[in-house]
Amino acid sequence: MMKLYIHSRLLGLFLLIEGLLIFVPMIILGQAINWPDILEEPASVVLPTIYENQSETTFGYFSYLIYSILFFPVIAMLSFYASKEKALSPLLWMASAFAALSALARSIGIIRWLSVMPNLATQYNTADEMTKSNIDVVFDAINAYGGSIGEDLGVSLFASLSIILLSIHILKSHTLPKWTGWFGVIAALAIVVPLLAIFDINVDAFVVASVGVVQFWFLFVGLYLLLKRKAHE
Repeated sequence: MMKLYIHSRLLGLFLLIEGLLIFVPMIILGQAINWPDILEEPASVVLPTIYENQSETTFGYFSYLIYSILFFPVIAMLSFYASKEKALSPLLWMASAFAALSALARSIGIIRWLSVMPNLATQYNTADEMTKSNIDVVFDAINAYGGSIGEDLGVSLFASLSIILLSIHILKSHTLPKWTGWFGVIAALAIVVPLLAIFDINVDAFVVASVGVVQFWFLFVGLYLLLKRKAHE
């Protein structure tokens, strides 16, 4: 079986794109609907805000969807690059598999903001008080369900497992500098922290910071691969 060749500069470019792409939804949604703080608000706040900023919300969440889907090919490419053998080791196969699960779970979580929530926002805008109460119940249920799949499973669990398995391989194989592996371990541990919220532990202050650590990991590894000397290919 022939090993898939991944050029370091191409991979570095993809890592930089993934590292920077998160800022698109953060800026657009942050300015339009006060994201991510609005995620803690009730339907009576969220739905009117979405209704008043529908185009920005759609574009922002669509860019967030692209970022989330790209997580899988970026981790898969990095896994092939880090592999010494013709075939991926079990660790790297699992890292890629968890990256695929992460992308899928994140996508499911995000889709609610591109399909269901805009419809609820439109209905909420013209609804009477009784109908609004019913919409509140639907909103809470869909938000809890989508949030658990997207954030708890997609971001905190599956992405963390993917990154830490890949980082362990890097530390064992020395196919990349050790700092990339240790940085990856720190990033993986950082994004698993928000999962503690399911045990009623308040970790709101760590959510944005934890995501930031992962993005810096993408950026620094991407820059290293872009700038590394050709002799080290």
